[in-house]
Amino acid sequence: MKCIIIDDEPLALDLIKSYVDKTPMLQLEATFTNPFKALSFLIDNEVDLLFLDINMPELSGLQLLKSLSKKPLVIFTTAYPEFGAESYEYDAVDYLLKPINYVRFLKSVTKALDVFKSKSPENLSTSTLTTSEPAKEHHILIKSSTKLHKINLDEILYIEGAGNYWSFQLKDKKILSLFTYNEIVGLVPQDEFIRIHKSYIVPKSKISVIEKHQVTINGKTLPIGLTFREHFSKFIHQ
Repeated sequence: MKCIIIDDEPLALDLIKSYVDKTPMLQLEATFTNPFKALSFLIDNEVDLLFLDINMPELSGLQLLKSLSKKPLVIFTTAYPEFGAESYEYDAVDYLLKPINYVRFLKSVTKALDVFKSKSPENLSTSTLTTSEPAKEHHILIKSSTKLHKINLDEILYIEGAGNYWSFQLKDKKILSLFTYNEIVGLVPQDEFIRIHKSYIVPKSKISVIEKHQVTINGKTLPIGLTFREHFSKFIHQ
């Protein structure tokens, strides 16, 4: 994979460069401490993977990525865990928290390579099941109080909202975090989750029983709100 590194901290950039240099599946095209120069390079050159710092002056990594019409795969690198949840709105392959060790770096690159291969021309004609498998490995980062939780999407039974607080109900625990609804929408894949009530977002695959105005997930009965019934009915018929 052709890659570039964008990081305004020279020491952090040099460390990632040393990791790239000893990783055979990566071909380093360029490095940048200036995000504007990196943006100019990306407009004129095609790369497969970005190692992208988030917290940079004048132009953040998130702003840089948002400005690209054609987005490469991206692995975010940052010293700030609070950016984790927002970064996954951009379909990041992974989120590396500094200081980064090589084992963790290599794990991220392997994930990126799997996604890269799934998008390659020889795999475009494979079955939907095959091409969708990498998405099942996606996870999100949820900040709750002073902790950052990594949650696999398939662990989520349902998401329950109360104002700007949303709780992620897993089999063995509940994680409460501060989100707006729009942030939740950007956080979870809309082809896998559906809103059934002003207070509930559920993974479609976890619904075990459907009744007139309610669904059951893992033994828990959840209501289908009046304003969401038509949309839910369309999902059922599809």
